Amino acid sequence: MYFPVAEIQVAPWIPFLAGFAVAFVCSMGGVSGANLLLPFQVSILGFTTPAVSATNHLFNIVAIPSGVYRFIREGRMVWPLTITVIAGTVPGVIIGVFFRVQFLPDPTHFKVFAGLVLMYIGLVMARSLIKKPPPGADKASSEKRFQELVSRWHKKEKKSRDPLPRVMLHHFGLKRIEYSFYGEHISAPTMGIFTLSAIVGVVGGMYGIGGGAIIAPFFVAVFKLPVYTIAGACLMGTLITSVVAAVVFQAIAPFYPEMAVAPDWLLGILLGVGGMLGMYAGARTQKFIPANLIKLLLTFILIFTGGRYMLSFLF
Repeated sequence: MYFPVAEIQVAPWIPFLAGFAVAFVCSMGGVSGANLLLPFQVSILGFTTPAVSATNHLFNIVAIPSGVYRFIREGRMVWPLTITVIAGTVPGVIIGVFFRVQFLPDPTHFKVFAGLVLMYIGLVMARSLIKKPPPGADKASSEKRFQELVSRWHKKEKKSRDPLPRVMLHHFGLKRIEYSFYGEHISAPTMGIFTLSAIVGVVGGMYGIGGGAIIAPFFVAVFKLPVYTIAGACLMGTLITSVVAAVVFQAIAPFYPEMAVAPDWLLGILLGVGGMLGMYAGARTQKFIPANLIKLLLTFILIFTGGRYMLSFLF
């Protein structure tokens, strides 16, 4: 099949399968998988124009809603966290789109910066996994009880009298976001999350990675938020970010007739349909996967992607 914007020819099942695989694995940690699809499109498919960023955002738009639906249905969407992430990423992503097209049409140099950022966050995550935290500091007790309850609920074919744990909001202000999850009180700085989201929005707008790959590890490793409660917020933030970015890319395309800027709709939808199925399956499976395994997965994704960006510049 020929994709005119990307100017590539590839069997349609390849992008579909790629979208499914990355979305299934990454959605459990609040990451859409777009950060892995970017090197896939650039290095394997040979799609290198700025339109690849727009197409990556289109993948997020198609793929993410199914995963978000699962998290909302199961009561694990922390809406104050979600609102703060969106408020920060939206203005950031608009700036990022203009930077991508105006100043960095060639992604080579920015890959060094992006690689360093991803590697740093990956190492922070690795350190948090290696270093044994004090009892209760990493919400280990709540995660263990959560797994036990899910297992008991599943064995009784969803007929257990014990409901699955849901997020309970206690406070949402300019200084703190406070909520509880299965007996654990959780608190996060509102402005810290807003600032992080704005920075991530710029990066996400430039390279179409959505931002979840950066925000999710920071939530877990720096803000100490349970991975079971941040995945939905990260995915929702990535979805809104990608909608804004795709619209801006499409709107400014006529002003840059010398290069491909607008998304390749056919390729993006094909990737997204596979991602939609993978996202739903990943969100449904997440509650059965140990939190440390999800953290390990995020760490690998960050270090692998960051290392690939840096090596591609050196070689």
